[in-house]
Amino acid sequence: MAQLTHAQYEAIERAVVDGTRIVVQRRGRREYVLIPLRLRVQDGREAIEARNPTTGHELTIFLDDVDGIEVVR
Repeated sequence: MAQLTHAQYEAIERAVVDGTRIVVQRRGRREYVLIPLRLRVQDGREAIEARNPTTGHELTIFLDDVDGIEVVR
């Protein structure tokens, strides 16, 4: 996924504000359920800083490594 649409950015930003979970598809069929903490740019790449809702571990997902994003409502 090279770039997100305006609606996708809005959905992720709303998920950050509300603490809503998102599902990120990455590297084929691998899926992660995460709680996004913020969007940022690191070394010229857009990234989502997120927390695993089960373990509490924080991780960074770069948007150019993502195949798809869905907000869980």
